[in-house]
Amino acid sequence: MTKIFSFPPIAANDAKVLILGSMPGRKSLEKNQYYAHVQNCFWFIIEKLFEVNSVLEYHQRLAILNNHKVALWDVLKACQRQGSLDSSIESDSIIPNDFENFLNQYSQIKHVFFNGAKAEQEYKKRVLPGLLIALKHLNYLRLPSTSPAHASMNRLEKLKQWMVVKECLISEDSQF
Repeated sequence: MTKIFSFPPIAANDAKVLILGSMPGRKSLEKNQYYAHVQNCFWFIIEKLFEVNSVLEYHQRLAILNNHKVALWDVLKACQRQGSLDSSIESDSIIPNDFENFLNQYSQIKHVFFNGAKAEQEYKKRVLPGLLIALKHLNYLRLPSTSPAHASMNRLEKLKQWMVVKECLISEDSQF
C-alpha cells in the first residue's frame, strides 16, 4: 500500500478559526485541492456561510477562506490508506501534522472545528496530548463530515450545524 500525504495548510496570518479534516480523499489528492470530490459539500457550505458564488475557481475559494479568517488543514500529515474512506486508514501508519508550530505561528486561532469524527479522534489521540498547556485552551467542536460517505444527513442539515463557524467569527470580530 502506498503512503499518501496531505496538503500544506491554507491560512492567513490573522486566521481566527481552523477547520481540520483527516486526510484528503483520492479525488482531492489527484486534483491537489482540498475537498475536490464533486459530492463533498464542503465548498457548498463555505459558499452559503460567506455568500459567495458557487462557480469560483479553487484559488478564489481559498482567498475567501483567508479573507474570512478561516484556516484549513488536515490532522494527518501522512498515512497508508486504500481508497478514500477514513475507515480504511491504517492506524499504525499515521503521522500527524505539526500543530505545535502551526498554532504558535497562527496564534490568533481560537476555534478549531473538526470536519467529521475521524479528524477529531486522531487530533485528540495524536496531537492534543503533546501540545503545550497554552495551546490546549482552544475551543474545539466536531461538525458533521462534509464527505459524501456521511449520508445520514443531507447538505442542508449539515449547513445548519456548520453555521457555528460563521457565528464564532462574528463573535470574535465583535470582541475587538
